[in-house]
Amino acid sequence: MSISSMRTVASSSDPLHLSRRAGLVEPFHAMDVFAAAGRARQAGVDVISLAVGQPADPAPRGVREAAISKATEGRLSYTNALGLDELRQAIAQHYRDSYGVVVSPARIAVTSGSSAGFNLAFLSLFDHGDRVAITRPGYPAYRNILSVLGLEVEEISTAETGYLTADSLREVHGRKSLKGLLFASPANPTGASMPEEALRELVDVAAELGIALISDEIYHRLNYTGPDITAAAFSDDVVIINSFSKYYCMTGWRIGWMVLPENLVRPVERVAQSLYISAPEISQIAACQAFQCTEELDAIRLRYQQSRELMMDALPRLGLPLLAPMDGAFYAYCDISAYSEDSQAFARTMLEQTGVAASTGIDFDPIEGHKSLRFSYCEKPERVAEAMERLKEWLNAGS
Repeated sequence: MSISSMRTVASSSDPLHLSRRAGLVEPFHAMDVFAAAGRARQAGVDVISLAVGQPADPAPRGVREAAISKATEGRLSYTNALGLDELRQAIAQHYRDSYGVVVSPARIAVTSGSSAGFNLAFLSLFDHGDRVAITRPGYPAYRNILSVLGLEVEEISTAETGYLTADSLREVHGRKSLKGLLFASPANPTGASMPEEALRELVDVAAELGIALISDEIYHRLNYTGPDITAAAFSDDVVIINSFSKYYCMTGWRIGWMVLPENLVRPVERVAQSLYISAPEISQIAACQAFQCTEELDAIRLRYQQSRELMMDALPRLGLPLLAPMDGAFYAYCDISAYSEDSQAFARTMLEQTGVAASTGIDFDPIEGHKSLRFSYCEKPERVAEAMERLKEWLNAGS
């Protein structure tokens, strides 16, 4: 090719063709707010970011020391696509110790965060065009990943009870013929937890109807009103997805896990081999130590509880009533309709005028989310307290 023709190709004004699926994904508005908070902070604003579920504390000391030790060896490698045997065994032991549930390490897949777990579950369980139910309000990545993969999304409102019921599932399935259901307990954005009997009934009804069940348990060990109940206690056929990101303060390490039905292990392994090869070895080695750091992590959990109690008291007093009980996780989901029915504009103005960042409800509920905000309380308690004071001054000034 001549130089002149190369220049012609390089200067072509034809736009790059984009896939149809690229247009199906809505922005993750919480991350947009997070980015805006970062820009404000760089400009010198004292920002208190309550927008994302990012623990203020670092990973536990034992986790960091294990990573440093491995890094000094100078060589990091691929691992088995399902993860290091040591970590899979540690996760299996966690189920015995924490839930009294026996799970074979052979049924555990280590993933690059829970996000990879969702991809692997959806790709291994469902075909293009299948209809999968999620809860509303709910984590927006559920909806976005399902849409990108060509799956039909059916949202089931949990406004009445705060959690999904077996009756709701049965009713929607009768109209829509569901192939799958994904739910979380404790939930994001509400923090609401499902009672044990409700969870048991949901698992039983899903099995009766032939609906594949995926239980997102990423906020386990952050339940303040009762014990954690894993869906694995009721069936070996439920897909469990969890992560070291939240309770274990390891968001940036991108390490999670799945508990799989036996017949799904090899399909997930085959898909993982091509999509990810394996989760990062250094993160896997570090995560092996996470289960030994409970004392340090429970001290952090106590700080979350302090912030939770503060928000539970302050937000309703500010005219921001809770839309669901704050049972677990580290979120408060609030009604802002006394002040605005445009959560994006409200959050923008709040950040500009108070330096407090929160997530807009439209991330979590495309129908009613324009009237809600989600506040995260995994910041330090003193910063959460200051954020509530700033909001008090701002909202009282505008009343």
